[in-house]
Amino acid sequence: MRILVAGFQHETNTFAPSLADWAAFNRGDSFPPFMRGESMLNQLRDVNIPIGGFAHAAARHGWTLIPSAWAGASPSSYVTRDAFERISDAILEDLAAAQRAGGVDAVYLDLHGAAVAEHADDAEGELLARVRAAIGDAVPLVASLDLHANVTRRMLELADALTSYRTYPHIDMADTGARAADLLARRITLGRRQALRVMRLPFLISLNAQSTWISPAQQIYEQLTQLDAQHGASLNFCMGFPASDFDECAPVVWGYADAKAAADAATDALFAAASEPAQWRLPILPAAQAAARAIDAAAHARQPVVIADTEDNPGAGGDSNTTGLLRALLDAKAGQRYPQQVAIGMLFDPDTAKAACEAGVGAVLERAIGKSVPYYGGMSDAPVQGRFVVRAVSDGRCTLQGPMMTGAPLSLGPSACLEIDGILVAVVSGKAQLLDRVMLSMVGVDALKMKIIGVKSSNHFRADFTPIAAEVLVAKANGPMAASPADLPWKKLSRDTRVTP
Repeated sequence: MRILVAGFQHETNTFAPSLADWAAFNRGDSFPPFMRGESMLNQLRDVNIPIGGFAHAAARHGWTLIPSAWAGASPSSYVTRDAFERISDAILEDLAAAQRAGGVDAVYLDLHGAAVAEHADDAEGELLARVRAAIGDAVPLVASLDLHANVTRRMLELADALTSYRTYPHIDMADTGARAADLLARRITLGRRQALRVMRLPFLISLNAQSTWISPAQQIYEQLTQLDAQHGASLNFCMGFPASDFDECAPVVWGYADAKAAADAATDALFAAASEPAQWRLPILPAAQAAARAIDAAAHARQPVVIADTEDNPGAGGDSNTTGLLRALLDAKAGQRYPQQVAIGMLFDPDTAKAACEAGVGAVLERAIGKSVPYYGGMSDAPVQGRFVVRAVSDGRCTLQGPMMTGAPLSLGPSACLEIDGILVAVVSGKAQLLDRVMLSMVGVDALKMKIIGVKSSNHFRADFTPIAAEVLVAKANGPMAASPADLPWKKLSRDTRVTP
């Protein structure tokens, strides 16, 4: 078996301010930079991402992998035409070369599933269509997807099999790649596609409510595993990315099995569990209320109280630079109550980070940090002007150690820890959501010694922070990623899909 492997990862918030251009796919902020050829597999094989899991499974099957390109960029607004075409061209060029050099027996793509390009609302569907046109109908084409994929009819029709993550925070990425390999092996053994059943939920689910660490998702995915075993099926539930303005933005349940009756029964049962609307409604606190509650709770807690600054999540289209939660903590005098035991990160402000590194530890900076950015309701809070003491500086390099993307290198450029009124602010030159405690320690902040930690993340932080958290709060401070899909000015969403459960 000769299998071409490639990857394209982008989660598109069409309401966000910043585009994903070619440079975004080469920066290496929260994703490895664009890579191509044998070096791609060498660098990604042992990282907890799908293509790594697929590579290890392929070795067990005795398959030969032909590495093409892998491209990923931090979530943002639309993927530019130029970036998409460069990535697509690279994959298709490598596919054509492999066909000339002996042919390919299958293709595997490591996809996200919620990418929207400037010229293609269903970006993954477009890429799958181009690959399918190149290989014909007989060659198997499989792909892995993010749990937040907006799975389209076109994607399901073009691929022999699609499979998605089952955890959020995503700690099963490599496992999902391995499952894609198993589906490919089954497709080859059968000599045909498995039977498929697809069902769409008629409402959007808030990103914060999608966590598999809490109800109802936790129980639904447990049931998914049970139904797989019961029916001999391979089930999937993508809860969707509820900020991609196109007609097929929606949660989708689908399942494969050798027999149609088994696929239907398993998928129908999972849909019944997931489609009850009321279970998906999650309370979210205004920033000021979240700060006040955290201060009170921290007085008696032995572990940190963690606040998710969800609307500025750079893992969902924010730029990690708004100041709403920081202002709320300052107004509530959190740092005066707990000096140097309140931290927030990661604040994307390259100019401030560079100035801090140049000034050095102990220096005092009089400046404004953060940025006021466009969001669905207008403009976010103004930058915070004040007197900042430089407590630590860093080159921004670390290796992730938590359950998500374990072993992946991170390079955020000049970085620093600044103190204002007793609050520690982790300032960086690259955009990445705070999903791993090592990112704080990189700038000298020990998460275990904090009373309150503000994280610019929606759910990925839970994998590494929940085990040390006395309580987790979700705060709404104005930013590009709406905590509720109902706040967004939808234009293309299907009339059959409600914006709230």
